[in-house]
Amino acid sequence: MKQGYALITGASEGMGREFAGLFARDGYPLILVARNKARLETLAAELKAAGSADIRTVPLDLSRPAAAEELKAVIDAQKLEVAVLVNNAGAGVHGFFKDADLKTTEDMLRLNMTTLTHLTRLFLPAMVQKSCGKILNVASTAAFQPGPLMACYFASKAYVLSFTEALADELSGTGVTVTAFCPGPVKTLFQERSGTADIRENAFAMDAAKAAAAAYRGLMRGKTLVVPGAMNKLLAFLVRLAPRRLVIRATRFLEEKR
Repeated sequence: MKQGYALITGASEGMGREFAGLFARDGYPLILVARNKARLETLAAELKAAGSADIRTVPLDLSRPAAAEELKAVIDAQKLEVAVLVNNAGAGVHGFFKDADLKTTEDMLRLNMTTLTHLTRLFLPAMVQKSCGKILNVASTAAFQPGPLMACYFASKAYVLSFTEALADELSGTGVTVTAFCPGPVKTLFQERSGTADIRENAFAMDAAKAAAAAYRGLMRGKTLVVPGAMNKLLAFLVRLAPRRLVIRATRFLEEKR
């Protein structure tokens, strides 16, 4: 696996930054992708100072329609092989759907679903051909139920979970594994950018390093689904048993501001 690169999107902060540190610790060369060039370069410098020799940075806005193909072209031009793909980049929009800015919502959906799918399709065939590879798709416990006040975000994460579980079955026996990571709220800049800093759900927010470590362990073990934390596991199980309307009401309560 370490003969190829670990490609991490949304790598400049939050869980992406933590993923970079975990892969670097285990000797992986890295391709780090994010919009913020300065933060990427700072992270690369820190990792190199800690002993990581081969780190490539690609400043790129993955919410743009052609971004996945642009990223693949950059990697192909440098003749790099991707052994692990971490689809971590994502965004959220809080508030009533009728009031949300349409372009912001479309950009979020493109980033959370379309780009993730496109990157998976671009890098997966080479992994299957080599009978070796790993893909981590960052979803959320939002994937398990509808989410009033974040309707499109919750729906996008349901797509990621469904897509990943189906793909994992298709890849059975190929030597390639794909993992869906479904954390609850995680302490990152996501809250500030999505307008969710003051919602009730954040009372249960997990540390980014702890969340990333759980995802990394599951990925390396080839697990299809990783839900970190006993409370998140319990809630993910209970929403399958409780009346749907009750689940939606409870979710709205958690998504409302304190």
